[in-house]
Amino acid sequence: MKKSFIASVMLLFGCISSWACTNVMVGKKASIDGSVMCSYNNDGYGGYATVDILPGGEFAKGTKVPLSRWNWAVPDTIIQAQHVYRVVHRINEYQVTIGETTFDGRHELVNPEGKINYPQLMELGLQRAKTAREAIKVMAQMLDEYGYNSSGETFSVCDKNEAWIMEVIGKGPGVKGAVWAAIRIPDDCICVHANQSRIDKIPFDDKENCMYSKDVVKFAREKGYFTGKDKDFSFCDAYCPIDMSGRRFCEGRVWSIMSKWGDKELMEPYLKFVTGESDVKLPLYIKPTKKLSVRDVKNAMRDHFEGTPLSLEDDCSWGPFCSPYRPAPLIYKVDGKEYHQERTTGCAVSIYSMVAQMRDWLPDDIGGVLWYGADDANGVAYVPFYCTCERIPDAFDDKRSEGGGNKFSFKSAFWMCNWVSNMVYQRYNLMIDDLRLFRDGLDDEFENRQDSIEQVALKLYKDNPSAARKMLTEYTERSTSEMMSTWMELAQFLIVKFNDFKVLESEGKQFKEGWGNFHNYPVSREFLKNAVEASGDRFRFIKKEEQSIHQDVMSK
Repeated sequence: MKKSFIASVMLLFGCISSWACTNVMVGKKASIDGSVMCSYNNDGYGGYATVDILPGGEFAKGTKVPLSRWNWAVPDTIIQAQHVYRVVHRINEYQVTIGETTFDGRHELVNPEGKINYPQLMELGLQRAKTAREAIKVMAQMLDEYGYNSSGETFSVCDKNEAWIMEVIGKGPGVKGAVWAAIRIPDDCICVHANQSRIDKIPFDDKENCMYSKDVVKFAREKGYFTGKDKDFSFCDAYCPIDMSGRRFCEGRVWSIMSKWGDKELMEPYLKFVTGESDVKLPLYIKPTKKLSVRDVKNAMRDHFEGTPLSLEDDCSWGPFCSPYRPAPLIYKVDGKEYHQERTTGCAVSIYSMVAQMRDWLPDDIGGVLWYGADDANGVAYVPFYCTCERIPDAFDDKRSEGGGNKFSFKSAFWMCNWVSNMVYQRYNLMIDDLRLFRDGLDDEFENRQDSIEQVALKLYKDNPSAARKMLTEYTERSTSEMMSTWMELAQFLIVKFNDFKVLESEGKQFKEGWGNFHNYPVSREFLKNAVEASGDRFRFIKKEEQSIHQDVMSK
């Protein structure tokens, strides 16, 4: 592949990935049940969501495997490990989970000749590591050995005991390896990252909770990115200097989620960093004021800045149906002046959303659960996938679902979820409560069943681990079927209830009897006020008895 082509693809990918993806990590002492949690909204504009399995296995020494799963990397091979672990999407059989957000950073540090890009790096870490610490070391080794093909990247690297944030950026064209740093999140804290480098000062002396490339400071000095003492070195300042887009579109998401769970007085001043009024950075992690549940993390991935000064309410872009969603672009021009929209965590371009739950008191086969939704987190119920799932349900497989890319299919989870979401985006305040009724009801059902399902699996596991894995795989398939049938019911419910600019009255999921129970759509007062201001008296309604007076005034 020619260098110029690779560079062009990387430039395009950088443009697409900017301000995409959000991750939340929760330490085991910050969660209600002792789980480590890691969430990931993959906002990859125009992508298609599937779940896949990378089988584990033994390989002869020196076996080569192709780097062909992600098409913008250099087509080549690497030496396979003699033993690789089973991976279900972004979690492996030892409950190791890796998520990411792209921060781009200094574009001159992209190496088009590198063999490995960031999705491949994630997979290699999952295939070759039993712990988060080991995954970080594997990823660093791969970078040194084969070269890095992507721009700056922040990784969530978690297991059943620990959560780590790792940041990586290349060394430029023709230079192998990368500079990187990784910091452990304290067990009683949470960390959020969203497309802006988050690691600031590196605690170089804390070997237990910090890892880094040996030249992380030296390289910055050589490139002229840093001139001070080691103790003053900031990874984010050197390799991804923040601009206003990084503050507003990236750190804004971080602030909104942290402010929901953090101390209000502590978090409020950091809003000025997001809006450009202060240079005091957001902390890398905070201690939440309450312990968090899986549902709390799911809801964080649905965040639209509700209840904060960044909320998208009450202006003309709110629209007639009060939607927190805005079409692209984030930055636009009117009469030569630039304006922006807000970039929220929950967004229409999400390919998928996941919340990984890792638990050290259960066997790995049962302890690792990947809660997965094939669209914008706000519009999906999360289906449970256990980390040793043996098969992918048809609805999440683009071949067996008969969907994929631009081909719609009622058998595809991605297209079923997008079908419903795109109904709701256009008439948000009318439909969102009904979507939540179906969505939250299914989330409740899956979460309430979790303990009883796992108790059955534990009993099987004691005598026959393979029987437990089979049982959990079948449970995921049943849960997927339940989600698909519920979403078909929801889609039909919405089209009947909101047909032809009317609203059919309902109680729960049942409609009231009779066609007389329709009423008009409520349109937001703010939208009507803005419409009048824009059109003046053009559409003012004048009653018949007022017309003669109106005409007399006009004739004078």
